[in-house]
Amino acid sequence: MRLTDDLIASDIGAYLQKHEHKSLLRFITCGSVDDGKSTLIGRLLYDSKMIFEDQLASLEADSKRVGTQGENIDFALLVDGLAAEREQGITIDVAYRFFATDKRKFIVADTPGHEQYTRNMATGASTADVAILMIDARKGILTQTRRHSFITTLLGIRRLVLAVNKMDLVDYSEQVFNDIVEDFYDFADELATDLEIQPIPMSALAGINITENSRETDWYDGPSLMDYLETVPIGDKRLNAPFRMPVQWVNRPNLDFRGFSGQIAAGTVKPGDRIKTLPSGRQSTITRIVTATGDLDEAVAGQSITLTLADEVDSSRGDVIVSADSPAEVSDQFQVRVLWMSDTPLLPGRRYLLKIGAKTVTATINAPKYGIDINTLNDMPAKTLELNQIGVTTLSLDQAIAFDPYDENREMGGFILIDRQTNDTVGLGMIDFALRRASNIHWQAIDIDRATLAEQKGQKPAVLWFTGLSGSGKSTIANALQKRLFALGKHTFILDGDNVRHGLNRDLGFTDVDRVENVRRVSNVARLMSDAGLITLVSFISPFRDERQMARNLMADGEFVEIHVDTPLNVAEQRDVKGLYKKARAGEIKNFTGIDSPYEAPLTPELRINTVGQSPEDAAETILDYLKEKGFLSH
Repeated sequence: MRLTDDLIASDIGAYLQKHEHKSLLRFITCGSVDDGKSTLIGRLLYDSKMIFEDQLASLEADSKRVGTQGENIDFALLVDGLAAEREQGITIDVAYRFFATDKRKFIVADTPGHEQYTRNMATGASTADVAILMIDARKGILTQTRRHSFITTLLGIRRLVLAVNKMDLVDYSEQVFNDIVEDFYDFADELATDLEIQPIPMSALAGINITENSRETDWYDGPSLMDYLETVPIGDKRLNAPFRMPVQWVNRPNLDFRGFSGQIAAGTVKPGDRIKTLPSGRQSTITRIVTATGDLDEAVAGQSITLTLADEVDSSRGDVIVSADSPAEVSDQFQVRVLWMSDTPLLPGRRYLLKIGAKTVTATINAPKYGIDINTLNDMPAKTLELNQIGVTTLSLDQAIAFDPYDENREMGGFILIDRQTNDTVGLGMIDFALRRASNIHWQAIDIDRATLAEQKGQKPAVLWFTGLSGSGKSTIANALQKRLFALGKHTFILDGDNVRHGLNRDLGFTDVDRVENVRRVSNVARLMSDAGLITLVSFISPFRDERQMARNLMADGEFVEIHVDTPLNVAEQRDVKGLYKKARAGEIKNFTGIDSPYEAPLTPELRINTVGQSPEDAAETILDYLKEKGFLSH
């Protein structure tokens, strides 16, 4: 009997109670394009009688509209919910569906097979216990099959169903099935040593080996797909792990109550337990476990609670409350694995936002140690990461965070990377371990500090950052300004883009990746010079706003002065003192700013210099007046 409106109206309470205490299995379907993922889920929903009568009528009508032959139903339409998906016959978004049998509840994620939507597939895999890897029996193992296999294991899934689908189209050939299974086992040897694989021959459209074993494959003696899903062990290792709870909200409804709210990521907690808040390291004792329905004597992983403490502990959103006896680690530098999810490649040295749990910090990503070849799983050289590429790299944060390695705790070791300008999610990452240098390297105390050095020179340290197109006049103005400052007895130094490429940055080219690293190195040199009390004039095209902001963030407050030498492209190209624009137009120079590489003009610079109607000497005088006004030149 299918679920009808009358049944819902009369027996919804009994229905919910029936399923309340069953175990819950989360699984995904994945694989290459058109391998039958959506059809399989539709079949599972249909066979488990989880389709309403009006849905069934709509499904039958849609199936006829898209041209399904005879009385057959196009089960894929059940989960292809977007209009674009139904029109194109593909899966784009991740579709989550709930169904239940007499033995277990299920949440299944139907993930897209197209390479361009790999990011959506990774989203679905991040919370799954089991992956059903669909393979078209006619095509065998494809590159996207390997990519999805690797991503599922990368994200911690260790139970995999090798679903060799469309067996009806190869006459249910045992040899075809065995060849595909053998090929996959050869590949899977490199995936994970503890991976459990269950191969199943099936036809999702015809219902072969879905809910029960079929005579068409009498040579197969393993379980049907539903038998496997109903009996596969579900071991939530979070329950046996040390207690972890990221703080999502400091709950302060009145002066008499102060608690810390969040969802338990691992372990259990009881009143009286000793805890520690990280990264501060302050300790206290749990006094109450508060929920909307009353206090608890114990709470476990997955529950959302509010904890009250015996002591006044200063903790805020993003901190983590942990077991005092088995605390998480704290660091600001890590080795990580990253799946890049943006059309714009990773720019090593650029600052991205990193979100882990309820904490958002700024991260600087280094050049990858290596990428991973999806077909062979071998390491390969990589200067950056492209869309859907996976690599191993290191990163540093602007503040320390509490973490566990991802392989031990998904919630405490998994993170996403966000572009600071567009707010797009550009990467998904997993922490392997903290870098030892994070705890070994400290700032060396120096008796003569930066303030004393600046006072000796009778000036305030400053970094004057000249940015603009090639030929805009940056270096000429910086040189004229340095002469005036020298005449006033001030201590200066010029870091010029061309000059540093003869030594410090001679190994860098002019790709976007190299430009970012170019600015990163010079920014750190400029910071050291400001620590010495100097007025440093930096003349760099520095085309990207993110990197100029990175340079600003390195300096002390008020010491960074961004000067946009705002010369139009046509004027700079007419000057072409070095002949670079001519070569760029002829294709002899690649990645030339303003021609085939972008220049992101400053939005709110401290000074904007228009060189069309102003000489370099007048521009230098304008900047000098600004420095006097802001107190950089006073004794």
